[in-house]
Amino acid sequence: MGGRSASKTAYFEKLKYLLDEYRSILIVNVDNVSSQQMHEIRVALRGDAVVLMGKNTMVRRALKGFIGDNPEYERLLPHVRGNIGFIFTNGELKDIRATVLANRIAAPARAGAIAPLDVWIPAGNTGMEPGKTSFFQALGVPTKIARGTIEITTDLKLVEAGSKVGPSEATLLNMLNISPFTYGMTIAQIYDEGQTFESEVLDIGEDQLLATLLSAIRTISTISLATNFPTLPSVIHSVVNSYKKLLSVAIETEYSWPEIEELKDRIANPDAYAAAAPVSTGDAGGEAEKPKEDEKEVESDADSDGSGFGGLFD
Repeated sequence: MGGRSASKTAYFEKLKYLLDEYRSILIVNVDNVSSQQMHEIRVALRGDAVVLMGKNTMVRRALKGFIGDNPEYERLLPHVRGNIGFIFTNGELKDIRATVLANRIAAPARAGAIAPLDVWIPAGNTGMEPGKTSFFQALGVPTKIARGTIEITTDLKLVEAGSKVGPSEATLLNMLNISPFTYGMTIAQIYDEGQTFESEVLDIGEDQLLATLLSAIRTISTISLATNFPTLPSVIHSVVNSYKKLLSVAIETEYSWPEIEELKDRIANPDAYAAAAPVSTGDAGGEAEKPKEDEKEVESDADSDGSGFGGLFD
């Protein structure tokens, strides 16, 4: 009894030390993860992260004891369920996640297992003797006999993602030496400096953040202008709109100031400013004059030729 109590105390102390030492925690799901995989992941993370496993009841009890001094640990409690473990790190979360997810192994389908993805049987020769044709027919697999062996004629989806693998499907996949699933740690949740979030948040790039921020600023500006309630994003728009209204009033009245005199003069004398517009020069002008020269040549040819239009009315 004393030994069990001592081991719990040691576990609580280790968990408290890791919580204080590391700012980030990856809460990982370890369903179908073998002890060999766990060893390989620990080795791959050595120096960058620490893996800690434990019974959920013991983890919850420890966390509840720490909440008095660190209230932010309460955010971990809802995620301590199922077959989970902790990976503590101060490193780059994306790199740690990549290392964890990279360690996966292929595994045969087991009866009763939930398929994480669609399982297909490819068309082709199975090498099996014709006596097993009835087994394929029972599962609705289209086959034919070719060169004394069973051949699957078309690709077939045998198991859909999210459904249970039946005994017959598992047997057939094993007969065909197909290991459709891969198993390894998955990231259930991430705790970082007092906040918890899904691992997909790590995939959000700077461009996406800026686009979302700009969209929010535009929305705030639109609402502010529509309700005539000034906010920091809408101030510049309000100033510009007010200046436009001031210009409209000045143009329609005698009110004026030095900066608007030229604008008023442009409106009153558009021809004067149109004449002062720059004229295009260079090759473009030379090319524009070529048709005129060509027209002169055509006219001279027509005048010199007695059969042209110029001689009709002589």
